[in-house]
Amino acid sequence: MNLNEIYSELLSNIGFNETEIQQNWLDLEKAYSKKSRHYHNLTHLEEMIASFEKYQDRIQNPNEILFSIFYHDFVYSASQKDNELKSAEYALSVLGEKSNLNKKLIFDAICATQHHAYNANEDINWLIDFDLKILAKDWEDYKIYSEQIRKEYRIYPDFLYKPGRAKALKHFLEYEFIFQTDQFRSLYEDQARANIEKEISYLESKK
Repeated sequence: MNLNEIYSELLSNIGFNETEIQQNWLDLEKAYSKKSRHYHNLTHLEEMIASFEKYQDRIQNPNEILFSIFYHDFVYSASQKDNELKSAEYALSVLGEKSNLNKKLIFDAICATQHHAYNANEDINWLIDFDLKILAKDWEDYKIYSEQIRKEYRIYPDFLYKPGRAKALKHFLEYEFIFQTDQFRSLYEDQARANIEKEISYLESKK
């Protein structure tokens, strides 16, 4: 199924009618298709959902996590610090009183994608890892990702962007683990750290 079909099936299952589903999809598609979105776009959602589908049997509340994936970057502006909070608030506004989904879980899950730190709720750890899987791609794909992020932050000149990006990347290396589930740690931790260290070296050598 494509993104639209997965989204429509999810909303249908949680009580939305066809007209509501269509309008909400159009709103979602518009948000993720803005010209400023070079990485945080529909392709990013597709990759996260591919991971979700592979591991959904490990997730206690799959509908909540799938809904959170769709909305976790709904609000995204490189110049703002509260994108995740605003995305979480928007996600709850879409739900309204429509369904019996765990709204606190959805809100907390989306907010957790800001810092990607370990969470006491294992479902949220899966969402965090799906979001960060890009860090463990092979170097050529990782390089494309880093270039896409640079384009999203193009309002900042290199002398501001490079130290800022390096600082954010070093923050990941300061964690005991980048990934929060045992599965993703065993598969992706080493590659992610190697990629991050390589990008930091690149940033600091090009000052």
